[in-house]
Amino acid sequence: MGVGIKEFAKDPAKAGRMSGERFRAFQERRPDHERWELIAGVPMMMTPPTIAHNHIWGNLERLLNDALAGHDQGRIAMQRPGIELGSGEFRPEPDVAVIDADYEPGQRFVDRAYLLAEIISSTDDTRVPDTDAKWIDVKRTIYLAHAACEAVLIIEQDRMEVRLDTRTTAGWSSQTLGPADELKLPAFGLQCAVADLYEGTPLQPRRGRKRPA
Repeated sequence: MGVGIKEFAKDPAKAGRMSGERFRAFQERRPDHERWELIAGVPMMMTPPTIAHNHIWGNLERLLNDALAGHDQGRIAMQRPGIELGSGEFRPEPDVAVIDADYEPGQRFVDRAYLLAEIISSTDDTRVPDTDAKWIDVKRTIYLAHAACEAVLIIEQDRMEVRLDTRTTAGWSSQTLGPADELKLPAFGLQCAVADLYEGTPLQPRRGRKRPA
């Protein structure tokens, strides 16, 4: 198993750092159901997400693919794709990304993503070794630096709130959206209510859904 953040913090020299290339080789030997990220050279297995977390990313993937089907069939939205972002000793794995629709059988990784999205989980609040930054903030910085990226979404799972970064001709534009706002992503053909991301979760239950007695 990989070395965790706590072990690294106690004795960085003993724990050692793993390069991105070595990390990918390590991942190849792990079962497909395991989810790992490389944080400042430290491989860390992610805690299984909550049901609400999975529901939100499923909603986002569906909304994006429905929009792309009529807007740009050369792109698809996908959960947890492997993406090479050229980020040194960091290898984040986004919850949802928009990538090129063409890929090879057996392909695991791509080097281009047009939208990168994270639904915040408990592990995202981990402090990155040797810094005061949270892992979610470091991931956002890495995503914004990706040349092909046109939009970044940071989605809360315990409240209806979305931080949206969109690339413009003048640079990145950032805004925070609430439950009464609309999420507009014209580059992907998507316009929906923020609440649509939470449909079917405890924050936005389906109408008529019966609760267990």
